[in-house]
Amino acid sequence: MKGRRELREFIELPFRLHSTSQYWCPPLRLERHSFLSRKRNAFFTHGDARLYCAWRDGRVVGRISAQIDHAYNRYHQSTTGMFGFLEFADDPEVLPALLEVASGWLRARGMTEALGPMDFSMNDEAGVLVDGYDREPMIKQPWHPPYYATRCEEAGLEKAMDLWMWEVEIDDREKLLPILFELSDQLEPKHGVRIRKMTRRSLRRDMDRFAEVYNSAWSSNWGFSPYSEEDLDYYAGELQLVFDAPWFMVAEKGAETVAVAITVPDINQVLQKMNGRILPFGWWHFLRRRRIINRCRIGFLGVKPEYQHTGVAAGLYVEHFNMAAATRVKWGEAGWILETNRAMNRGMEAMNGRKIKTYRMYRRALA
Repeated sequence: MKGRRELREFIELPFRLHSTSQYWCPPLRLERHSFLSRKRNAFFTHGDARLYCAWRDGRVVGRISAQIDHAYNRYHQSTTGMFGFLEFADDPEVLPALLEVASGWLRARGMTEALGPMDFSMNDEAGVLVDGYDREPMIKQPWHPPYYATRCEEAGLEKAMDLWMWEVEIDDREKLLPILFELSDQLEPKHGVRIRKMTRRSLRRDMDRFAEVYNSAWSSNWGFSPYSEEDLDYYAGELQLVFDAPWFMVAEKGAETVAVAITVPDINQVLQKMNGRILPFGWWHFLRRRRIINRCRIGFLGVKPEYQHTGVAAGLYVEHFNMAAATRVKWGEAGWILETNRAMNRGMEAMNGRKIKTYRMYRRALA
């Protein structure tokens, strides 16, 4: 990508493609510029990327990124490249051209396969929406019209993994299985585990505790990549903007962290009103966000393997229901959860969850 004009076109494309949709949520343009900055985004401390636009008749009709996460490849001992930021007009020639230019960049750097889409990693927006088109996306979820999945199949992309989102009504305790309350009540007297809430001052320190749990509980998951110190610094900065103490939880046994749950109020409800801009009135909606937001995304809920028998997950589930009783937030979505993660998907069923969205990750051989 060459110059500021193309970067601006890269950022503006989804606004042109989806602005008439009642479901798509416009991102904050200023945040997108910051996220794509090599100086600001921690991804570039362990990865590299190239952004591309597809043009037709002087107009951008598609975009894609090609990236290599060296930390991911070191962990998996692989030669995997990624692609992301996928947006394109409903034109059968656009996506194949985008995939070919991204694949060429990855091949030239020794990559033998490409996974995606992801922006830039699996912990940001990831996947192509293949089910749940009639629902608004929550924070860090993409939204795509149905033709995206069709064009991906036509372009020869192979399914790698499905990511599921579960809807959970967290204000109705009657829908919870009774065993969850029993396990929660036994958590401290039987196992010595207690749940506390993070504070804004402790957030960065607690991100280290989060990484300890994440790197233990998710290490065998498909698509896993460990967090670096720079990643945690960046992530903590992002979370400061949406921090809400009742929903940021740590479970501890003495001085040891055994589980973490980070549930984020859905700032997309505010971004819908801001329409991508802080000025002239976007700032007003952001300041009033606590009066606007009534839903959340349960993004991370992890337990160290050696403590999964204690019922600490049940304790965190029950605490979410307690917080729903005390706040405006009454429902949310949990995930994404891998389609192969039977334990977490069973947990969602135990909370009377309903699977309502599917995001598909694709693979393309480069060798």
